[in-house]
Amino acid sequence: MSAERFIASGIKFRGKLAVTATAVSFLLIIVSIAISAGFRTEIRASLSHAYGDITVPTSESLPFLDSMDGVIKVSPVIYKSGIVKSGLHIRGVQFKGIGSADSTALVADVPASFAADMQLAEGDRMTAYFVDEKVKARVFTVRHILEDNVTGGEAVTIFTSIRDLRRLEGPDAVGHSALEVQLDSRFRSRSALKRKAAEISLASGLYSPSLPDRFPQLFDWLDLIDVNVAAILALMILVAGFNMISCLLIELFRNISVIGTLKTLGMSNAGIGKVFIRTASSVVLKGMLAGNAAALLFCAVQDRTHLLKLNPDNYFLSFVPVSVNLPSVLLVDATAYLAMLIMLLLPTLFISRVDPAKTVRSL
Repeated sequence: MSAERFIASGIKFRGKLAVTATAVSFLLIIVSIAISAGFRTEIRASLSHAYGDITVPTSESLPFLDSMDGVIKVSPVIYKSGIVKSGLHIRGVQFKGIGSADSTALVADVPASFAADMQLAEGDRMTAYFVDEKVKARVFTVRHILEDNVTGGEAVTIFTSIRDLRRLEGPDAVGHSALEVQLDSRFRSRSALKRKAAEISLASGLYSPSLPDRFPQLFDWLDLIDVNVAAILALMILVAGFNMISCLLIELFRNISVIGTLKTLGMSNAGIGKVFIRTASSVVLKGMLAGNAAALLFCAVQDRTHLLKLNPDNYFLSFVPVSVNLPSVLLVDATAYLAMLIMLLLPTLFISRVDPAKTVRSL
């Protein structure tokens, strides 16, 4: 055991306030990062499920897409404009045919806001009119009411079976309006999506927009959240750091006679500084662990219960989303811890001003 470590173990750092302030700072840091990641994860997943990561506007099959790196699913879809009537309510919508229905009945999944405007509930019937060479009417049963807060301003989309929309073209119709490509987790960022979309556009000869191309405002909003989180992280580190600086200065004044004695025994200013940095770092670690524990507990409760709600008209989601990535948490912890230790070097400069002759004489 080094001399600095042995001496530090005998110095009691009376800093309950410092521990509490550090814990609160780390709590806010981790929760902010989890909420930012939660928004990105939830909105990104909702958009991908509803619209695909990349849309290839073609009525032909493109077998090469299945073998491209990162592609996990290619789904043919049909888009068709229609007019929905429910009671006295009439509204133009876009129907999207996906997959296949699990029954012979005409069923549809409708957005929550549309259902509220049209006074529809699950199990209700609604009449849709499709205008081509002649008007065709179909009666759909509402199967599910969907959260619809990530549409990014697009027209109301009602989801139904691709088979049912093909029947409108005739009994033998097999075509589709577009292919929706879903990518694996490596292509989650804005830049990665755009690079993959450019690759598919080049290979297919068709402009294939990615989610950031279709919803630029939404991705700009997510980027703004990340900027805010970075600002919160820096602010909380500074607050906790300055609080620790003040507490360390108090401890240095309280132990000024100890500093003088150690200097008399031949210990250097740097060595004495290490003693007090060690005692202060233990306080930072206690606060960090307490803050992390509280943050992870909050995230676990919020993830399971959605206790904290949001206005979906403003935040695109009806609850506060959280997503904890342990490597990211550990990286932030390490960065904040090192930054605070560097800040704690400032008060140790006081040690060089202590005159051992005066402090020892006063004992």
